Amino acid sequence: MSRIVFFGAGAIGASVGGWVAPHNPDTWFVDQGQISEALKTKGITLYEGDRKDETMAMVPVNVMEDLSELKSADYIVIGVKNYSLEKVAGLIKEHAGDNAVIISMANGAENQKILPKFFSRVIYCVISYNAWMDYPVCVGYQKKGPLILGTPDNSLQAEMRQVAAEFNRGVETVVTDHLEDAVHCKIIVNLTNSLTTLVGHGFREISDFEIFRKLLTNMLYEGVQVVKAAGYRECRLGGMPSWSTMRAGAKLPGFLVRGTFRKNVSKMVRSSMSQDILQRGGTESELESLNGYILDLADKHGVLVPYNRAIYDLCRENFGQSGFKPLDVTEVWDRVKQEL
Repeated sequence: MSRIVFFGAGAIGASVGGWVAPHNPDTWFVDQGQISEALKTKGITLYEGDRKDETMAMVPVNVMEDLSELKSADYIVIGVKNYSLEKVAGLIKEHAGDNAVIISMANGAENQKILPKFFSRVIYCVISYNAWMDYPVCVGYQKKGPLILGTPDNSLQAEMRQVAAEFNRGVETVVTDHLEDAVHCKIIVNLTNSLTTLVGHGFREISDFEIFRKLLTNMLYEGVQVVKAAGYRECRLGGMPSWSTMRAGAKLPGFLVRGTFRKNVSKMVRSSMSQDILQRGGTESELESLNGYILDLADKHGVLVPYNRAIYDLCRENFGQSGFKPLDVTEVWDRVKQEL
């Protein structure tokens, strides 16, 4: 049996780890502060968002407090975002060397630049579900998986099959030979995290739902255009919308798509960016590694992205401020109109 260490028990690390741990007694967790204390005293509490009473489960877990024990790990799953990744990778390298296979669960493509500087064997995991943390370590999830494993050059096949076999006992996990397609399709979906955070979706009422629809659907469609221009292909990720659905949402008359849009928005949970900025009051987010990355790709391939550019600029102006308060959606629309 493999020794698996989850380094970082945020919403994703805790949910995946909480699904894996009951099937592998040699699963361990590393975190700090309140999260570490909660892991030791209460374990991980998991529940499915709309079925909380039926699905809530408490999972006792092993907590690794001496980082020198990382040397014994077969797999180290890094559950931190890209803005923390370099520091965490350095810490792991200091204590574990380069013995373990590293599994990164960060959104975006930036982790593919950071981690090879520290480790020779890295597997990337595209997360195809949403999760959130109510308090340490009580995690809700929209649905259970799937996880998509891959490497840029399709190496480490035996290691990926082993991880998939371990993880599949707790959550659906597949291996892909089209990692970059999967990564970029997920980035498209993640683009809207900036907008939902900017207007406080899930934290306050949206004053004009039609404007919100127009902004969100056009962000997605612009993302599709950029990713296609860059040569990536569609990769269906769990229940996430298809590219044709994204195009229809942006191009069809509002009266044809409003009902479907409202239904889909009602299922949306607080994004990881919203949790960072609004729930925890932080000033760091995935804005650069997601939205900034797409803007750079758009410039490289000559694709106009007025919706994404205006919203990115507004986020840059506001997210760095302590105590940021969401903007009204009409303020965002006024800024977008200046780019159109």
